[in-house]
Amino acid sequence: MLLALMLLPLLAEGQSVFQFHPQRRNSVRMPFQLERNLVVVPVQLNGRGPYYFMLDTGADASIITDPTLRETLGLRIGQQYMVAGVGEEAPLTAFQTDGVKVELGDGKVVAPNMSMLLLSADVFNLSSYVGLPVHGILGSDVFRNFVVEIQPENRTITFTRPEKFRRPWGRRWARLPITIEGSKAYVETKVTLLDSVEVPLRLVLDTGAGHALSLETGSDARIKLPPQRLRTLLGRGLSGEIHGYLGRVSGLYLGQYRVKFPITSFPDEQSVRARVGVPRNGNLGFELLKRFHVVIDYPHNQLLLRPNSLYRDPFEHDMCGIDLLATGGNYRRYIIKRVEAGSPAAAANLQLDDEIISINLVPANTMSLTQIGRLLHSADGRQLFLLVRRTDGEMVVARIKLKRQI
Repeated sequence: MLLALMLLPLLAEGQSVFQFHPQRRNSVRMPFQLERNLVVVPVQLNGRGPYYFMLDTGADASIITDPTLRETLGLRIGQQYMVAGVGEEAPLTAFQTDGVKVELGDGKVVAPNMSMLLLSADVFNLSSYVGLPVHGILGSDVFRNFVVEIQPENRTITFTRPEKFRRPWGRRWARLPITIEGSKAYVETKVTLLDSVEVPLRLVLDTGAGHALSLETGSDARIKLPPQRLRTLLGRGLSGEIHGYLGRVSGLYLGQYRVKFPITSFPDEQSVRARVGVPRNGNLGFELLKRFHVVIDYPHNQLLLRPNSLYRDPFEHDMCGIDLLATGGNYRRYIIKRVEAGSPAAAANLQLDDEIISINLVPANTMSLTQIGRLLHSADGRQLFLLVRRTDGEMVVARIKLKRQI
């Protein structure tokens, strides 16, 4: 999933910084949920909650995506903005809301008087995409004040005071310099394309992107679409749906590590280039970053990576050909919102708005959206038996033979 927000310098003026409470603390560790390659953390707003926010280095500002929180929290509405990001639609109306007290880690990390954006509509629909309630996005505000260590294996985040941080040493740690422009972090690296052409890259470090790698063909003439590719919906940004292609590159270099054949998004140029303020070639997402113990260190301009047990997991795309949205009070009803033409799902006559009741006799409501996604990505040739309910109530059994498409 692609998420992006254009720089809003006026919003940043007078922005409250995050700090430890009490201030004598040097570090705080807290759990997070990793769902569909997105980092989701519990947050208290104005002493109420928990609410759930996605942690996103790719977002310039912190955003409340759920407009119903305006009334729930009694938020004051200030200046109106037209905000734009990646996508094919017109900008969206949003409002500045000041004086929001934001707390993480059971109140140990606090921004006492924060300015945030309040969207006029929940265009991301993150809750249905992730499969749990998501109320907003915490952007670069968090990363400016701390060294942030993310351990995907044990689902913990550690915030450390920059002056107390001690860089880990050892041959397995890769260090990549980062530059901060506006509110985004950029990594310089290189990619080997399938024709063996090696291209230097400037990538946005983007924990809010669920994909592994995204490359923008209009940013460099050498970046071309791979011969084997899949035309598809890549995700949604602030300015609407993002279409493009999925394919693979031969390898991406991260320090001494060469990540082989990652699935790569190639968004349509018109969806991206008009919204880009700082030159770049694409972004580095969490499907790739989750394979490392990650230290994001804005204060010292560095990204530190050490491979974890996920490092050698293959990169796979959906082998079924459906997009699912989670609905219902607990987000455990799964509705098919798109069926890929020519896919195994289409061959099995799955239809738009079918509800998945069970997979291989296991009730779907006992599984998370992430767990179902793993099944649909699992193995070329694997057979799945789905029980689905049609919109007219008819129950249908569908036999799916998964097929690797890229």
